[in-house]
Amino acid sequence: MRMNKPRPVLLALLFAAAAFADGVTLPTAERVVLENGTVLILNENHDVPLIGLEAVVRGGAAADPVGKYGLASLLASLLEKGAGERTSAEFAEAAASVGGELSASASLETLTVSADFMSKDAALMVELVSDMLQRPTLDAGEFTKLRDRSINLIKAAKGSDPGNLMPYYANAFLFGEHPYGNPVDGSESSLANVTHGDLLAYYADMVGGDRLIISVSGDFEVAAMRDALAAAFGDSPPATGALPEVAVPAAVAGSRVYLIDKPGATQTYFRIGNVGVSREFARRAELDLANTVFGGRFTSMLVTELRTKSGLSYSASSRLARYAQPGSVFISSFTETSTTTEALDVALGTLGQLRDLGLDEEMIVSARNYVMGQFPPRLETAAQLAGIFAMLEVNGLDASYINAYGDSLSAATPVSIAEVINAVYPSADNLVFIILGDADIIREQVAQYGPVTEISISEPRFHP
Repeated sequence: MRMNKPRPVLLALLFAAAAFADGVTLPTAERVVLENGTVLILNENHDVPLIGLEAVVRGGAAADPVGKYGLASLLASLLEKGAGERTSAEFAEAAASVGGELSASASLETLTVSADFMSKDAALMVELVSDMLQRPTLDAGEFTKLRDRSINLIKAAKGSDPGNLMPYYANAFLFGEHPYGNPVDGSESSLANVTHGDLLAYYADMVGGDRLIISVSGDFEVAAMRDALAAAFGDSPPATGALPEVAVPAAVAGSRVYLIDKPGATQTYFRIGNVGVSREFARRAELDLANTVFGGRFTSMLVTELRTKSGLSYSASSRLARYAQPGSVFISSFTETSTTTEALDVALGTLGQLRDLGLDEEMIVSARNYVMGQFPPRLETAAQLAGIFAMLEVNGLDASYINAYGDSLSAATPVSIAEVINAVYPSADNLVFIILGDADIIREQVAQYGPVTEISISEPRFHP
């Protein structure tokens, strides 16, 4: 008799859950602060011959100057287009020729360079990252091409896939002029305002040894890596500009609507929410369990109501953005134009159900098993661990953020989760609605949810 072999995905989940039950803990790492302020986090692990590196510069899109949003994102893209004595093509080939991966990206709060190399190529990895951050070419021609391409991509999204732009419209309306309202990749108008001189000044102002974190995990000797990084980055000068002080964003009182008019649209995209919590929110385990049940997985309440039962949407989710200061909490979905208010009402009813009823024991067990299965695989590779250590450092968090998470999940109860739900998820009286669709058809309908601010999708900005 032939026995069926367990599927690899199932095995991975089973092993992950077992690992969590035994207690997931971060490995030890050495923390070193160089004289110029650069912080090194070094985790030595010889399980596989790989090294992951994450270099993080504090700042990001939240530090973009007013009216020049997208600068951090453009800088990240340009860091990949040549550095040191290598041209753009030579720089890309240097990593590719040894099977290494090297990329740069910008988020609201950081500029990040990520590397994943074989341990035998550690010296090349350090050289390339050092060149990217300290000796980027920042070529004017490449800048112009990237800026124009970014503008054209936004225009193309407005025509073919406007749902991808909903985060920018939503943040712009919710946060207004607060830095968290900055579109990370910029808008058509803000990008058009950015010059090559602006980018050079931004690089000098924002990139420096005093706000740099370099996290390395994998197959290396700590002493040798520490010396290599100190030699490569120890003389990096400080950034010349000051980081912006990001205030706590105010939650919206009352309800209001931001209507983005796309004439002829056959679908309506929408987000509903308010300001949420920060990354340091003390009861994150309860919040993660609640969000998993509400809209964080395919079997969530929102998917059940908007897709399975009513057939109003193909997908729906609840999204939590957590930064150094409170980010956003949003319901996100889309529907046919003709069922816009019906879908909005179902989403609101599901939010009310979450707030009124909370989670029962069966829901909590299901969500806990799901989270326990998803969490440990994020801490497996050298690159993942380098990223985790960097995230903890940049946010001033310690290892308990990871190590105590399993116990916090296990300790969550219906009562404790209900308290978090009602503290974080907004009530029906305090909501922002960001709605993108054919305004001529839905304008009067959506006015029932609050005062309407309208903008045409053809406008080259995301802010009202």
